Amino acid sequence: MKVSRPKNPIINKTQLTEQVKHFIFVGVALYFIVLAFVFNSPQEILHGQIKILVSPANLLTDYFALTNIGAALFNSGLMILHALAIIRLVRAIINGPVIAAILTVAGFSLFGKNLYNSMPIVLGALLYAKVTRVPTEKTLLAALFGTALGPLVSEVSFNIGLSLPVGILAGWVAGMVAGFLIPPLAASFVKFTKGFSLYNVGFTSGIIGTVFVSFLRGVGVTIEPINVLSSGNNIPFELFLSVLFIFLFLMGYVLNGMSIKGYKNMLEETGQLSADFVDLFGFGVTLMNVSLLGLLGTAYPVLLVGDLNGPVIGGIFTLAGFGAFGKHPKNVLPVLAGVTLMGLIGSYDLTSTSVIIAGLFGTTIAPISGHYGPVVGMLAGALHLSVVMNTSFLHGGVNLYNNGFAGGLVAASLVPLLEAIDYHKEAYKKWHEPVDPAEEIEIEEEL
Repeated sequence: MKVSRPKNPIINKTQLTEQVKHFIFVGVALYFIVLAFVFNSPQEILHGQIKILVSPANLLTDYFALTNIGAALFNSGLMILHALAIIRLVRAIINGPVIAAILTVAGFSLFGKNLYNSMPIVLGALLYAKVTRVPTEKTLLAALFGTALGPLVSEVSFNIGLSLPVGILAGWVAGMVAGFLIPPLAASFVKFTKGFSLYNVGFTSGIIGTVFVSFLRGVGVTIEPINVLSSGNNIPFELFLSVLFIFLFLMGYVLNGMSIKGYKNMLEETGQLSADFVDLFGFGVTLMNVSLLGLLGTAYPVLLVGDLNGPVIGGIFTLAGFGAFGKHPKNVLPVLAGVTLMGLIGSYDLTSTSVIIAGLFGTTIAPISGHYGPVVGMLAGALHLSVVMNTSFLHGGVNLYNNGFAGGLVAASLVPLLEAIDYHKEAYKKWHEPVDPAEEIEIEEEL
């Protein structure tokens, strides 16, 4: 007998959930925008925003130092709204990877991303969907994460000696080509890292950025990473971040039925791609994990007596964002410890922004720690610091996800070795396993 059910009983609930998710992230964007006017006047923010839009943005261009705090925060809030508009446009749901993308965009909009240099990359990724006739939501992550190559657009537009009209045209063409290339290449490169580096588009962007910069250098253009950083704002930024992450934790706690039920199970996940924590554990538990990682990320530079500047806060938001897509304290802490220990035994300044962001962004390889244990995680973190200090020259800083590029190299180098060791350990164990006498008799009888 066929049982009649109300039409689409789950759709209204799903739509309500999506509305709540959008409301929360719109609230985050508005928090940034309102705070912008606390730090600076409307005129200062307007002038700063214009400067952000028309300036080269390659690593490390801290918008706090380039302009002012208000303009940088306003830019970040605007970019969150831009990301949410794209999500609405392609009719995608806000799941784990999308949350990671939103908060990554928020963080990097403090030091490299803006509306001008992001739009052509997004258009290129969506054009790929149109040309190949795949659903546009399938290229959403490539479009959002792919804005890592925003500095390529800015650099070609404003910093290689072209006239303004030609530069703008060339920059947009370069951005759209890069955006078009990201979806197919990212789908291929994930096999290269076997899902053990979470910033797969970061690795892809590093490859594309290296090719573009190599071409530009080949025709006589000089592109080098830069280092424009702010300092002295730790106290207001600590307050700004703590309030936000505590609020998000409480929101997650309420949405999870006033409990932390399910969080212990999340800590047992390795984090290897693709671990969508929203799908596995629910939005409430995921939001609590995002918040805890955000607070952990905020504490890390403070403990190292470093500066909370644009790149560091960008690292904090990226760490928090991937709390919805593979990271949790258990697989993150060994990597942070490995980076820190390598900094101590090597000739590194632990208070420097480059080391601090290597720790925060280096948690891209947290799945190695989750799968192979904390000792291996620490080894991976130490190796990551060594590699990431030498990769930015390759792409000239036009790939904002330099740690994603380096993390991909670390995962691709380390994981096959770890797999080989595991294989031989299992083979040795099996070879030397004592044989049950009863089994020996059965084998002799069969012979």
